[in-house]
Amino acid sequence: MAAKTQTLKFKQAVNVPPAEVYRAFTNSTALREWLCHAAQVEPRKGGRIHLWWNSGYYATGEFTALAPNKKIAFTWLGRGEPGATSVQVSIAEKRGAAVVTLTHAGIGRGKAWARAVEEIGDGWQNSLVNLKSVLETGWDLRFTRRPMLGINVGVFDAGVAVKLGVPVSEGILLDGASEVMGAHAAGLKKGDVLVNIGGKKVTNWATLTGALARHTAGDEVKVRFYRGGEKNAITVKLSARPIDEPPATAAELAEAARAMYAGMDAQLAAAFEGVSEEEASHKPGPDEWSAKDVVCHLIVGERDTHAWMSDLLGGQERWSDDWPGNLTLRHAGILAAFPTVPALLEELKRHEAETVGMLAALPPEFLARKGSYVRMGYGILQAPEHVAGHRDQIRDAIASARKL
Repeated sequence: MAAKTQTLKFKQAVNVPPAEVYRAFTNSTALREWLCHAAQVEPRKGGRIHLWWNSGYYATGEFTALAPNKKIAFTWLGRGEPGATSVQVSIAEKRGAAVVTLTHAGIGRGKAWARAVEEIGDGWQNSLVNLKSVLETGWDLRFTRRPMLGINVGVFDAGVAVKLGVPVSEGILLDGASEVMGAHAAGLKKGDVLVNIGGKKVTNWATLTGALARHTAGDEVKVRFYRGGEKNAITVKLSARPIDEPPATAAELAEAARAMYAGMDAQLAAAFEGVSEEEASHKPGPDEWSAKDVVCHLIVGERDTHAWMSDLLGGQERWSDDWPGNLTLRHAGILAAFPTVPALLEELKRHEAETVGMLAALPPEFLARKGSYVRMGYGILQAPEHVAGHRDQIRDAIASARKL
């Protein structure tokens, strides 16, 4: 008589101590770095485990066994799957490396389970390869292999839609497009609102990355977008992602950040040269930012970076339903405390100096967590690209003031 259930088994050698693999399965931040996009875990027998992916798939269960650095077991009920299953992870040390054996048991047979069997099999196979990459090199293959449109994303809501004359309130607003990547070459530009990529609806960052994850660099995809009230469709050739390794030590990363901030600060100072306080306070429109608001936004960004760095260091990134957007309340508070352009620019420098100081103080054990360290270093050193678009925003706001 044929068995009613089946078991899938996977094995992966990872050149790290077993303790790092154990942490990768039992820490919420670590799980996000190689397996899923959000996680909640309580690593004790009977404790919860909840994993979520940008695709909308999720799996939930509870830990049934934990033997530090040797074994993890938990139940698994994935979205749309006919029933609960179980996962067991065994970790063995062999010549200084960890050998991971993962079994996913209790999977049913027949038509109802066919799709789940395929997705579970492919999911674990690919994820364990990514586990090896993240723990050994720090790089998440879901990120490094994901192609790029080459766009900067802006805030889009019903109010922005009305201003742009776009007949939809959900989509991806372009703040600009890199001149060396596919979006710019295809003709996309600032103010366009993307609504579909490769046949997939896009409404936010998660759906955008999900649509791109199905492709590789060099693929051509149909992009549907609004330019004002007119809906258009073009073909975009996806670009490869440039990957720059962050410096190997905390001191070197801190120095790279210090030099980066010095260059950015000089550019911001030049943008405000000869600008009056009245001009810097001018808002081009009711829902638009003044030049001072842009600096407030950069200050908020540094403050949020400090919180994110602390979360990464502690291994507990906070759970978030979504980004709350650019809250004018925060700008109002900053402007109340630092009302002039010189005061704002000095406050920004103080926060940048704090970031540099935090980077210099990163402990060796954090640098050994390559997934978190690479993510932190790479993320912080991308700031010039973000600031470049905001320099244009400062320029435009000042130009608007001088037309009055």
